Amino acid sequence: MRALLPLALSALLALGACAQDGKTEKSNPNKMDLNTVTDPTVKAALEAWQAGDAAAWLSHFTADAKFTDDGNARDFKKFVKDACGHERFTSIDKVENGGKDITGAFHTEQWGDFIVFFKFHKNSAGQFDGLDIGQVH
Repeated sequence: MRALLPLALSALLALGACAQDGKTEKSNPNKMDLNTVTDPTVKAALEAWQAGDAAAWLSHFTADAKFTDDGNARDFKKFVKDACGHERFTSIDKVENGGKDITGAFHTEQWGDFIVFFKFHKNSAGQFDGLDIGQVH
């Protein structure tokens, strides 16, 4: 038994050191697999959102993009200012409409965790001129 104790301690220390390398998915909750998102512009926008990069997120939208939250019109830029970097997807569960409709688990610092949809509206120039978000009931 005493001979196994040093071996067990060494194994635990090694596992602890591996967990501290910062390279695991769990070490960065904003980093997740977005490969199921098939529209490249939506994917790039979501990468920016997940990273909390408001400027990169906004670069995918027209200056006058329309925005609704649970069906209510809201100020898009104020939403981005208040939410980007504080809210994020924790999983992507469904991708529809050519990759422009995303449903998944979402975390907010203010309201907790719930399932949401993001529906991106793309204009003929390839930018988003609208976004509808809301809670899935």
